[in-house]
Amino acid sequence: MQYSLGIDAGGTFTDGVIIRDSNGMILDTAKVLTTYPDPIGGIKKVIDTLNPDYVKKVKLVSVSTTLSTNTILEKTGFPVGVMLVGDYAIPDEVFPAQYYVRLDGGHTSNGEEAAPLDEEGVKQFALEIKDQVAAFSVSSFFSNRNSEHELRVKQIIRELTGLPVVCGHELSQEVGAYDRAITAYLNAQLLPITHKFIQSIMKDIESREIDANLLMLKCDGSVVGMEEALERPIESIFSGPAASLVGAAFLTKYPTCVMVDVGGTSTDVALVRDGVPEISDQGAIVGGWKTMVKAIKMETSATGGDSHIWAQDQKFYVGPRRVIPLCRAAVEYTGFLEKLKESKSPSRKLHCENIQPTKFFVRTDVRSLELTKMEEEVYDVIQETPLSYVEIFQRLKKQPNVRAIDGLIKKRLVQSIGFTPTDALHVLGDFRQWETEASVIGAERLAKQIRVSKEELCSMVKQKVAKNMASDLISYLVKDIPESVIDDILSGDNFTRFKVETPVVLLGGPVVAYKEEMEQLIDADIVVPEHANVGNAVGSLVGKGIKRVEILIKRDFAPVVGVNVEDVEMKGPKEAILNYFVFSPEGRSIFYQYMDAYEFARNTGEKIIMDYMRAAGYSEGEVEIEVTKKDIVAREGEKPVESKIIVVGVGKSKLVVEKNVIPDYMGKKALKQGIKRD
Repeated sequence: MQYSLGIDAGGTFTDGVIIRDSNGMILDTAKVLTTYPDPIGGIKKVIDTLNPDYVKKVKLVSVSTTLSTNTILEKTGFPVGVMLVGDYAIPDEVFPAQYYVRLDGGHTSNGEEAAPLDEEGVKQFALEIKDQVAAFSVSSFFSNRNSEHELRVKQIIRELTGLPVVCGHELSQEVGAYDRAITAYLNAQLLPITHKFIQSIMKDIESREIDANLLMLKCDGSVVGMEEALERPIESIFSGPAASLVGAAFLTKYPTCVMVDVGGTSTDVALVRDGVPEISDQGAIVGGWKTMVKAIKMETSATGGDSHIWAQDQKFYVGPRRVIPLCRAAVEYTGFLEKLKESKSPSRKLHCENIQPTKFFVRTDVRSLELTKMEEEVYDVIQETPLSYVEIFQRLKKQPNVRAIDGLIKKRLVQSIGFTPTDALHVLGDFRQWETEASVIGAERLAKQIRVSKEELCSMVKQKVAKNMASDLISYLVKDIPESVIDDILSGDNFTRFKVETPVVLLGGPVVAYKEEMEQLIDADIVVPEHANVGNAVGSLVGKGIKRVEILIKRDFAPVVGVNVEDVEMKGPKEAILNYFVFSPEGRSIFYQYMDAYEFARNTGEKIIMDYMRAAGYSEGEVEIEVTKKDIVAREGEKPVESKIIVVGVGKSKLVVEKNVIPDYMGKKALKQGIKRD
């Protein structure tokens, strides 16, 4: 009997799951706190928590992680030397890399050389900064049409420095040299971190004497082999939501469904259609930078189980920042419950997000960041034991600067503790995992601020979170509806409800607590599958192999400048005008007949698909390939001026799932029992 191990290292929790390969049955699950900033500690702990008899029989390990996303967001990637080849226009002279240079070179839209490559400039820049960077990236004008300049730069840098080099054309064939440059740069700065992460996982797996194939989940919901994952870590951004989506489809056996995943930090909404995740037409945006990475189409909002609940002027607010829940802090920090009981509340006149009767501050393990004088003053007071605002005031002997506190939080030098939706569920009895007494004390203090009972406050918080979930769902499914209109309909005052035709699957730890409220807000088949609290780990394991290749065929009646017919791949008489350019990830080819160009494009796409799938462990019989063609025609009846050939390969899931398995949806009582059992 063989087993597979799925792991999701999320922002708050690291989840693990063991699945029997023969029938897809979930045999064991585990959930531990994610270790920050290095998630490998949490991964080791979650494996330790799983049944060792199953673990030693594992033959497949698949991982999804927030490592790449967090590295970019926190700006903790390694330094990279960036070469921009061609006539680049950098918006407002801003580029995220410290070390970059613009050099002559690049190509035209037909793949012809626009200017000779400045090889001396490449050598000079590489030698100047080779000791200050961990990798290089290069993006050349129209490298998606002709990659020879990027490849030449790569060759030169490797010969001079021995450092890894990322080329823009290796990551995307889309038009947009600047966005390709951003994507290549971000990918390059992730290489050392991803290499260390994957090596750590492999070392841990080997130390347990587990002989297993190791895969990673990409942000489009597909799995990829380790060799590909090491080369393209940028493609693992947003793999957490992708894992949730794939997990939702697997747990419910629905080929088409919409998923709402409530995590610690955010709520994510996405859709799977006929077993394949919906992919965004636009490149993923991370840390404010637009990339050319195709990720799942999703709607994300800053509402999660760890969102800060705070009060001001007799109103309460949810988020957008994340804090450690009071109930969890009472377990993690010795003496915190007593401190919470005895702590004094700050003056109501001072109340804001960072000054609350339920908010505390504690140092993190982050070090070596530059601080302002005011930030240093506050940071010196805050230690490894949580302190309230009043305690900081007493130690400083003056009022702490709120901007300084905010700056320390933004720099992740200080972590906040406060009241959260998780605390509200503890008070209401919908979820019990940590110290309920701490949640009750926090609820009483906030309720006093808005002049309601603690039960009323917690019910209001629960309803607010459910409404945010419903709003995110509707906003995702129906674009361009004003937020005010959605809020008006969700209020229930107009005898109208949104109706959702596809099943809505809820994932997340205590997400079943919001099911009843969601059903009152929208007309939909809302389900909470068994193991919903580890849906991400399930998804990391059951993702299919998916690969999409786009190849462009472009017609041009002008002769090709500087092209020796003997040197190009073409069909038809040599004396003919070369009419059809084919631009693929493997380079540029030129043909005389349109159908020859099309057949070449199709075959090239299918070959790239199968090479990718074999690297991910698929055989030819396990992959379905679909080819579609989008034409631009000048006049009806004529051959296309331009054709985009889209080749999509989908590999079968690595797990064999029994078709007669009926999903076991959990009621509120069952979930409570399950949480206690975990």
